[in-house]
Amino acid sequence: MKSVPSLELASLAAGYAAGTLDPRAVLEFAYAALEKRDARPIWIEIVPKADAFALLEHALERRARGEALPLFGVPFAVKDNIDLKGLPTTAGCPAFARAPSEHAVAVARLVEAGAIPLGKTNLDQFATGLVGTRSPYGVCSSAFDERYVSGGSSSGSALAVAHGMVSFALGTDTAGSGRVPAAFNNLVGWKPTRGLVSTRGVVPACRSLDCISVFAASVPDAARVMAVLTAFDPLDPFSRRAAASKSVVATLGVPSELEFFGDTAYEQLFADAVLRARSLGVRVVTVELEPFLAAARLLYGGPWVAERYAAVGEFIDAHPGDVHPVVREIVQGGRGVSAADAFRGMYRLAELKRAAERTFEEIDALLLPTAPTHPTVDATLADPIDVNSRVGRYTNFVNLLDLSALAVPAGFTPERRPFGVTLVGPAFADDALARLGYSLHRAAGATFGATGAPLADAPLGRTLPHDEISLAVVGAHLQGQPLNHQLTSRGATLVRALRSANDYRLYALSGVTPPKPGLVRTPGFAGPGIELEVWSLTAAAFGSFVAEVPGPMVIGSVELEDGTRVKGFLCEPSALEGSAEITTFGGWRAYLASR
Repeated sequence: MKSVPSLELASLAAGYAAGTLDPRAVLEFAYAALEKRDARPIWIEIVPKADAFALLEHALERRARGEALPLFGVPFAVKDNIDLKGLPTTAGCPAFARAPSEHAVAVARLVEAGAIPLGKTNLDQFATGLVGTRSPYGVCSSAFDERYVSGGSSSGSALAVAHGMVSFALGTDTAGSGRVPAAFNNLVGWKPTRGLVSTRGVVPACRSLDCISVFAASVPDAARVMAVLTAFDPLDPFSRRAAASKSVVATLGVPSELEFFGDTAYEQLFADAVLRARSLGVRVVTVELEPFLAAARLLYGGPWVAERYAAVGEFIDAHPGDVHPVVREIVQGGRGVSAADAFRGMYRLAELKRAAERTFEEIDALLLPTAPTHPTVDATLADPIDVNSRVGRYTNFVNLLDLSALAVPAGFTPERRPFGVTLVGPAFADDALARLGYSLHRAAGATFGATGAPLADAPLGRTLPHDEISLAVVGAHLQGQPLNHQLTSRGATLVRALRSANDYRLYALSGVTPPKPGLVRTPGFAGPGIELEVWSLTAAAFGSFVAEVPGPMVIGSVELEDGTRVKGFLCEPSALEGSAEITTFGGWRAYLASR
């Protein structure tokens, strides 16, 4: 096999299942892509090809025995502050290098799922920075324009995906390191709720805040990886079990004021992203961002810098000449923080958390620019502290406030600089963010990193358990219709109004009271799509509601115009006899109005 059509997870899985794609050829392709470019500055260490193929052969044997390997034959990269057995962990500092005796828990779960690690990637030293310029292994720049920074600290991980060397990569995120490089390289960056993914085997930056993150070309790819990574680790004191949360984002908060530092192209692209969110049926309201920005200022201007010193400060004190001067200055700044300062910071953060909670009582998520501007490498080297602070303006507060976040691409400037937005929600809102992020990314035009290849229309899976179920209604249960009370009396909430996929037909059923339509899918039919509403119910409420649904109505899966699937009303074909087709009206309300 001479070529590989795509490194997207769905494409690989489909090819492997059909026998049209050889996983050995995929691995050869990945190594060829890696070798086509100089390893530095993207990579620090490469897994020997023979070792990678040995892992693949073991995965092939397991697959032949019938084992389920959800990431079978998928090449990936690992940020070099995460342990990968067989290669040193340097955290971007050669003098700090250690030889791990086992994989980090996250890496072990991926390998167990059949994925193949190719090596360790560059980073801002000790994961201290958002720019990608603070490494002795070389300065990383954007995959689109070498004059601009790649973002950090997970710089190499993002570039390995953006250049099409691997399907996905692990990063870490304390202040935005799993999101900023995604924005600057046309990628998805999933920063999960703290504790959902074990950080055992990670060199800490701020241990109480650190998260392992995922870079991928698409939300479905990132979701498939997160589904493997998400698991409670009883040996990690910061690990948490997943909790139920809303499964959809119905209301977005957009700040009343945003600072773009003169980057008018980014400002316009953000305005475009807000319009796309509205076009998807999401309600957008204005919120005040100051409590969040105040929390962000605590990360480096408050006592949390002392947590960085607790992680690697003693090493830096003993090896000052081996540490990047900017990193050394930041971390050693934590030596003077007193216990009293730490408690004062905790008290202030508790106040700001309460303010954030009040904001999230009114909205389901925030929509923010991932970064307000994209600095050049030269500007960053000339003014490393202030430029880094600007880049992290809308990311630094997320882990402090125990929030979840998903960064998705949102277009390009006229000079082809990538731009991204981030959805930020409460803890455990990860799946809800993924659903909207998936739609936003598709609406903006989705391509694979810097390769220019279009992305497949892959379905989006779930990673976390939820208590809520989405239900699509098309007729008597719509707002203002006679049976809507059956939803509202159960506490159901209206999520959004949109249309079905275009291969559905609608019929006015005969002999039913009150009057109702019947929705039927006809593969190959090209219609207008049918107007519907998506409502959200708890699992218990959904169960009691379904128990009251009379024939010929049934509850099945309905595909929406954005490609997502939800539970919804369908009709038994036998009920269509004597019923009039009303598809051309585009919905039940329009049909009733015509009468």
